[in-house]
Amino acid sequence: PIPPFPRNTMKKALPLFGKSPAAFRQKCRTFLLAALLLLPLGAAAQCPQENVAFKPGEDIRYDLYFNWKFIWKKVGTARFFTQLVRSSSGDHYRIRLVTGTAGFVDRFFRMRDTISSLTTLDLQPVYYRKAAAEGKNYYIDQAHFSYSGNRVSVKLHQRKNLQHDYYGEYDSTLCVFDMLTIMARARSWDASTLRPGDKIRFLMADGENVEKELLLYRGKETIESKDGHHYRCLVFSFYEDNDEDRDRELIRFFITDDRNHLPIRLDMNLNFGSAKAFMHTVRGNRYPLTARVK
Repeated sequence: PIPPFPRNTMKKALPLFGKSPAAFRQKCRTFLLAALLLLPLGAAAQCPQENVAFKPGEDIRYDLYFNWKFIWKKVGTARFFTQLVRSSSGDHYRIRLVTGTAGFVDRFFRMRDTISSLTTLDLQPVYYRKAAAEGKNYYIDQAHFSYSGNRVSVKLHQRKNLQHDYYGEYDSTLCVFDMLTIMARARSWDASTLRPGDKIRFLMADGENVEKELLLYRGKETIESKDGHHYRCLVFSFYEDNDEDRDRELIRFFITDDRNHLPIRLDMNLNFGSAKAFMHTVRGNRYPLTARVK
């Protein structure tokens, strides 16, 4: 359930664009940002877009690896899947990402995250929620989107360790998205118009801030996935808060160069080292995987 948002009782001012989150929170966002490939910043708050990339029932599984010196060790799994939700208010997509560590790594840093987004069938965000247990902290982020004319209002709520609440609200004539909705929209964009060095900017909301984000397109590359196949991929780098001039690449990701635009691999630069996510299984994809190299 969505908690009530008290009027004129925000516990701190909501900055227009907040600071970067902690390294582990950034790690949890990486799986979602894998498909943030081709979305320009919109000029109007109501920004419908046709879904031409996925269908309900798509289910993608990943293995997560951390790097210590010269050793790569599997530390957990991730699952990304989409469902169709029917209700009296209409049909919606429910998109979910579930990630978690396992085994020995839980003794050092335990992570259990469940992230979900409810969107209209033309991929406009309605509701976003992230419940995350990371180390000794537990928090819930929520964003509730509403539309009037050419404006969007985003009500934000974050509860940390079940006792500290933060409320905020952001209003704009520009399109604002959550992490899962923007991924879904980006997968339907036409990649053929991109050239290496192109930059894509957009606005994204979580439970605390609305932030500027930037993607840099690097070109194409053929890589091997954990399912035993090689894929032709589009390669992108993700920078938070337009930090590309500071040489702070947070994520480099590889997306199939076909109509599915499936995220195949993610390379993450973290404060404590490096991490990678490899796709090992996909079911329910809308189109054949024509990016596979025989």
